[in-house]
Amino acid sequence: MKNQKGFSLIELLIVVVIIGIIAAIAIPNLLAARRSANEGSAVSGLRTLHGAQMTYAATVGSGDYAGATSNDITGLQALAGQQMVDAQLATGLKSGYSYVGGRVAQSTSAPATFWFSTIPQSGSGVTATGTRRFGISTDGVIVFDTASLGTQFTNTAAMSPAGTIKVMGN
Repeated sequence: MKNQKGFSLIELLIVVVIIGIIAAIAIPNLLAARRSANEGSAVSGLRTLHGAQMTYAATVGSGDYAGATSNDITGLQALAGQQMVDAQLATGLKSGYSYVGGRVAQSTSAPATFWFSTIPQSGSGVTATGTRRFGISTDGVIVFDTASLGTQFTNTAAMSPAGTIKVMGN
């Protein structure tokens, strides 16, 4: 017999199987890390929006907050127009989450209030961008739940910690 060099078919198949096992272990962890990063970005975005609204009310808004009084993104766009948030956040879509907000104008009997809400663009399956929805209101407390991923919070009262809604820890 001649002196043969190289790998046999069995040896190559064993290497392919080992790589497959490693991939089967690693891919779910990578997807979970991506979802976690998206959720962290959503929380950070809400904190940015809260600070921007406070600045807006103190400087440009004369005590009122930016945006319309409905469940939309006009508050985001108004804050971007004042260069208080980045252009990506002003679109209402960032890191796999959709943002909306609203406000209640000040009156003689009540101060102005606002709220923002964010939900994952995809809440289930392999392509899930997050597993929780988040909200923040005038008081600056971030709340979350997993029960209504397809539904935005619609006002400050909807964010009251009751039932499935929980307050984010520091």
